[in-house]
Amino acid sequence: MQHYNYIFTGTGLAALMTVYEMILSHKIEDKTILLIDSDAKKTNDRTWCFWDETSLFEEITSKKWKNTLFANQNFKKNLNIDPYQYKMIHGVDLYEFIFNEISKHQNIYFLQKKVIDFSEFENQCLVKTEHNSYTCNKVFNSIYNPSIGTLQKKYPLLQQHFIGWFIKSKESVFDENAATFMDFSVKQDGNTRFMYVLPTSKNEALLEYTLFSKDLLSKSAYENEIESYIKKLGITEYEIIEKEQGNIPMTCYPFWKHNSKNIIHIGSAGGWTKASTGFTFKNVTKKSKQLVAFLEIDSDFTKFHKKNKFWFYDLLFIDVLYKNNAIGSKVFSGLFEKGKSGLILKFLDEETSLFEDIKVILKCPKIPFMKAFFGRVF
Repeated sequence: MQHYNYIFTGTGLAALMTVYEMILSHKIEDKTILLIDSDAKKTNDRTWCFWDETSLFEEITSKKWKNTLFANQNFKKNLNIDPYQYKMIHGVDLYEFIFNEISKHQNIYFLQKKVIDFSEFENQCLVKTEHNSYTCNKVFNSIYNPSIGTLQKKYPLLQQHFIGWFIKSKESVFDENAATFMDFSVKQDGNTRFMYVLPTSKNEALLEYTLFSKDLLSKSAYENEIESYIKKLGITEYEIIEKEQGNIPMTCYPFWKHNSKNIIHIGSAGGWTKASTGFTFKNVTKKSKQLVAFLEIDSDFTKFHKKNKFWFYDLLFIDVLYKNNAIGSKVFSGLFEKGKSGLILKFLDEETSLFEDIKVILKCPKIPFMKAFFGRVF
């Protein structure tokens, strides 16, 4: 039975970023690493967007915006997100970039197989695929098990679910220098619903109809709303270049409690998604750096996670939207209508001081958040 130092079950963003950070650390030359996934990661299956003030992955960033827009049924506002830029990376570009780095290292291997089980025994781990088994010292699991979140009631679970169309229109209606961060002018129908628009030219854009809610919709419900929005923009002729869809869990469930000494859950499987927004890319880049640094000083994965104040803020936010999903537009509008956009993004990046936290939190509707606070505390 083949033995490795590290096995990654699943090669999602968290796994690839962790391996990439291991490569950058220059401290894995004496380690053997195996990545296992049934998907070879050769297609453009998703788009990652994030705000950033550095040159993070500049070489594969397909588009940047210095300006963003926020809108609801009553107002539209240009957001000054200085010192940040809003950036977009296509999934296939990131996969190609990281697998190219991996190919330079003879101690890192990829196996295109489906993982069916993994377990820990004594001081080793066993990973099973459909045809073979492998042993290792450490398992990094990024295969998300949705039942973990749904089979409990203490930590509410919302879904960030969406369908997106990348279109090319006859009419030049888009401002290619401004991304629409959230447009709540679409019908809410008792949920938190908005349109997300990322223009790459005057007549090309990615439009995503997005919900933060408990339940998914039929495919036609998403696509009908995208069609209506396109018409509202004044577009009469267009072609769909590409489609994407996704469903991101939004919960403060403590996934890290399932970590053991030699098995760690990463990505959505480890609670690495930002619960209050569903944004993943920036969180994963931070967590992967922290995890690789942790491995240099400790070998017990049960000690890796550290809960902070932002986890509690996210918990209250999810509690509020879970109990009253219709007020999502009001919550976000309260933040962005009068708040400083750069500070809000800094808060969502979990980099604010307590004083800055208070400045942001005071923009939120007070009664539902106070109820959620006292519900959790008492």
